[in-house]
Amino acid sequence: MGEVKNLYYKEDIAVLKNLVEEIKICMFCSNLNIIPLTSRPMSIHQVDDEGNIWFISSKESNKNFEKVKDKRVQLFFTSMADSYYLSVFGDVSIYNDKEAIDKIWNPIANAWFEESLNDSTVIVIKVVPTNVYYWDSNENKILLNVKNNTKNSKEYSEIRA
Repeated sequence: MGEVKNLYYKEDIAVLKNLVEEIKICMFCSNLNIIPLTSRPMSIHQVDDEGNIWFISSKESNKNFEKVKDKRVQLFFTSMADSYYLSVFGDVSIYNDKEAIDKIWNPIANAWFEESLNDSTVIVIKVVPTNVYYWDSNENKILLNVKNNTKNSKEYSEIRA
């Protein structure tokens, strides 16, 4: 078995942030207790300093996030050019207050909303990662394995060669 290296919170977030912001689009899976999984492609708008992944969506969308009883979600990212893959499991929260919307609004989102960030249908989706797995096919190993990413824990992840 290969080397195991423990990483800490800020290092994990930096790796996660770089990967997610480079790929930019994921398959967003919800209703994880129902098979087949409900999934759709979604564009990431921000990864904050705590590692939370933020999306902009519409409350009128067929996703109906407000009605999801199971707050667990799974996000799948891939970079075919670089041969790496990322899986993020976490908990979702929905916000429709102006402060949350202003905080992550990106002009690119104007294409989906007639009244820009003042559109009454805009919602913000926050995913708090609890388990993150990153595979690099070129290296043939899991490079990042974040489990139960809580600030109270001293060790957050490990790298296995």
